[in-house]
Amino acid sequence: MKLAVQDLNSHYGPAHILFDIGFEVGEGEVVALLGRNGAGKSTTFRSIVGLVAQRTGRIMFEGKDVSAKPTHEIVREGLGYVPEERRIFTDLTVEENLEVGRQPKRPNAPHWDREKLFALFPNLGEMKNRPGGRMSGGEQQMLTIARTLMGNPSLVLLDEPSEGLSPKIVEQMVDAILTMKKEGVSIVVSEQNLHFARLISDRAYIIERGRICFGGTMAELDARPDIRDAHLSL
Repeated sequence: MKLAVQDLNSHYGPAHILFDIGFEVGEGEVVALLGRNGAGKSTTFRSIVGLVAQRTGRIMFEGKDVSAKPTHEIVREGLGYVPEERRIFTDLTVEENLEVGRQPKRPNAPHWDREKLFALFPNLGEMKNRPGGRMSGGEQQMLTIARTLMGNPSLVLLDEPSEGLSPKIVEQMVDAILTMKKEGVSIVVSEQNLHFARLISDRAYIIERGRICFGGTMAELDARPDIRDAHLSL
């Protein structure tokens, strides 16, 4: 098992946000964490990588317990995190942003370099010297993912990768995620867009009000319109 989250509880001050969250991600799998805005998707990701101080539970990554490790050590183990906010360096060029994320090769993960990433995201290859602040939102999203891949992670958490993107960029994002999977990267995607999740995911979990209320294959979810409508319809 690549990632196993068990009995995860998280708080922001006195507010209890996540309640006994549990899910698993297999080797080379794409898993969707589905839910409406405010359901707890981002807090789940932030808790996994150690960015929420008040948390309990167990997080196993590649057989190691990383529950108590600080964020930089978790990332060093090979767990990549792409936040929703696209935190690129706006004054640095595309190539400079990529260099910031560079990490050594890992024996258990695919290796990425600039040429391979420009093949994955051709848009970036056409603007190598452009500052991040002069890119569109979709291009910045691609750059954020590419910079994370420069760390050669074996698993990546993608927080709302299709949010606010044009249909054309969303299509490119689908292709990129499926290519990452073929390369051997395990992926967890938090999403509101069920159509997008259906195109890329093997399995899905639904989170609502900080609790997991469904887990199964995409086919099993499609066979339960009652669950889909109750927890995902706007």
